[in-house]
Formats: sequence, structure tokens, C-alpha cells
Amino acid sequence: MEAAEDVVIVGAGLAGLAAALGLHRKGVSSLVLESSPSLRASGFAFTTWKNAFRALDALGVGDKIRRQHLQAQTLRVMASSTGEIAQEVDLTQQGKRGPNEIRCVRRDLLLQALEEELPRGTIRYSSRIVSIEEDGGVKVLQLADSSVIRAKVLVGCDGINSVVAKWLGLATPSYSGRSAARGFAHYPDGHCFDPKFLQFIGNGFRSGMLPCNENEIYWFFTWTPSENDKGVDESAAKMKQFVLSKLRGSKVPAEALAVIDRSEMSDVLAAPLRFRSPLSLATASIARGNVCVAGDALHPMTPDLGQGGCSALEDGVVLARCLGDALLLPAAKGKDEERVEAALREYAWIRRWRSVELVATAYAVGFIQQSDSAVVSFLRDRFLSGVLARRLLKMADYDCGTLAN
Repeated sequence: MEAAEDVVIVGAGLAGLAAALGLHRKGVSSLVLESSPSLRASGFAFTTWKNAFRALDALGVGDKIRRQHLQAQTLRVMASSTGEIAQEVDLTQQGKRGPNEIRCVRRDLLLQALEEELPRGTIRYSSRIVSIEEDGGVKVLQLADSSVIRAKVLVGCDGINSVVAKWLGLATPSYSGRSAARGFAHYPDGHCFDPKFLQFIGNGFRSGMLPCNENEIYWFFTWTPSENDKGVDESAAKMKQFVLSKLRGSKVPAEALAVIDRSEMSDVLAAPLRFRSPLSLATASIARGNVCVAGDALHPMTPDLGQGGCSALEDGVVLARCLGDALLLPAAKGKDEERVEAALREYAWIRRWRSVELVATAYAVGFIQQSDSAVVSFLRDRFLSGVLARRLLKMADYDCGTLAN
């Protein structure tokens, strides 16, 4: 069976659904191919900063997400070795583009909100691409079910192991040497935690927690695995005990330990943290002809800035604006192929250096915050904590623009 589509987006994650919804808002239809049988919401939740809410507002779903999640008021960074507060920052303070805003957003609720705004049939589930071929200016996509789709425009939002990124020749993501565990604690009768983002740094790990709403708290834990850690990811129980043992060996408050003790674990108990080299991104073919990538297919990064999901939403808005404008121009304004190629070049130009900065900064922040080196720990706890906290806010004080040109 063979079908033809103007715009095919591979992957129904944050970047893919944001791009599809942005195009829909501009009057351009698209087909989203998702390999899973339903929406995937791995990771439970993610920190959603002001830059992401600007993107969500542009897509028309920002207020819906705000109503479902608490706004964090304070970031408190604590030294794991001493239990002392290394830095405390007001998360609502004024930035260059207005007051800051951060909420811990449940990934499933956000994906559902984006999906609900799309026309029925936009997402085709259980649709895995096995090969990409060219036929003139058209990309011919062979799917695992033997069906074929001919796409005038192909957008890869298919994650860190992206088929489209591989076709474009982007460098394979590198292992950072670190891993992450994530969990979600449920309080049916409500928890008593303030809307505060807690971080614990040093002693060889980086951990944190943040309420999503009145009944749920999300937490994370990153560390550098050693030979002694073998087998800790065999079950949720072992992973949880491993995290608790690391934290109990440090000066972490008892109430924080209680959150982890009562929590569920994500389906992926411990995931290696990978990133695409900033140097390779500086010269990579983010877009070529009528093909481009977005989200983790473009800029996989370590989670130390909390900007992976946020930047994916930025990608979606910028891509929808550039591509939508090109596809809506009358035929008298040039050939379709030339307009599309110019639009994707513009998208790549806008997103390239933003991606380089985010990936490089996230890696550096993670290295400094997690390090158990005596020298790094002294500098971090005495001098750098404020610098790193302000860097989080600076990276979030970014405006991807609206869907209008």
C-alpha cells in the first residue's frame, strides 16, 4: 500500500506533536508516524521553564497545563556532603523578558493536551520506519508493516536513536559516563511539601525533587556507575534501595528520603545519559533539502538544565513557523521545493546555536554539580553555586517567538 503526504513527522513526542500542532494552527496538515501503539510518556515528568511556556502559549495550550501543575517558587541547592544550603534562588524573579516561571509537568498530560488539539487521524500509531529512499525530490518511507509513504517534507522527531538523523549523517550521540534514575511519589490525600525545587549536589551524585501538583512529587538521581553498581537496575526495588543508600550516606533531609521510599519507578529504571557533541552540532546537517530533525533527534543532552523537553517545544514552534509560512505562500512566489528548502535552512540557522549552547552548558553544569573532587566541591559550594543557579534562569529566559512571522 502506498500513500502520499505533504509533511510527514516521525515521532509523536514533544517535538513531533508541537510541530504538528503548530502547522495545524497555521492551516497546514501533517501526518505523524509513531512506532508505539499509543502515546509514550516515559520519564514521568520534566521541569518546564518559562521558555517552554512561551512555546506552549504559542501553541494555545499553555494555560491548560498551568491549571494542572503547581508553580515552583524557590530553588534550594544543598551540598550533599554538609547538608548546608549552598544557594537559594527566587524562581519568580524578573528576567529580561518578564517574570520567570517553572512547573514540574507530567509528560503524559502534556502529550495528551497536544494530541487533543490535533485533527483526528493526524497520528498514525504502530508505524515504524525501516528505510528512507529518494525519488527525485520526494522521500520514500518504507514502514515495518510493508506500507510505503511518499513525503514531500520529512521531519525527524524520532528521539535519540533517530532514523532520520542517521540518514542526515549526524554524529552518533556519546555516552556521558553518567546514568539517571527517576521516580514519582503519589500522595492520594495530598502532600505537605512547599512548591520548592530541591537539589542535592556533590558526593558523586546529583539529585532533586519538585512537586507536580498537590498529590504528586517527581524526583531524579544521576550518578557515575562503577563496577560495584552492577545489578542495581535489575528491578525497581534494587534501584530504589541503591538510590536511598547513596542519599543516606550523605546529608540529605529525612523528608526527601521519604519521598523516594514511597515512590514508583519509571519503566526504564536506570538510563544512560547521552548527548550529541556540541562541536559536531556546530557543523551538522540539521536540515538538508526537504528533510530536518528536531527534539532529541537533533540535540540530545544531559538533564542538568532541565531543558531537553523545553527546547523540543521551542523546536516545534520555530519549525512550524518557518515551514508553515513557506507552504502557504502562493505558487507565484517560487517553486515549492525551493521554498521548503529555504524554510528548513532558516529553521536550522535559528536552532543550531541555541542547541549548541544548551548541550554544552548542560554537560558542564552536570559535571560541576555531581563531582566529588575536593577542589571542584570547594569551588562549587563556596563560589559556583550561585553562578550555576543563575545559569539555569538565563537559559530559560529565551523566546522562541510565536507562530506568526
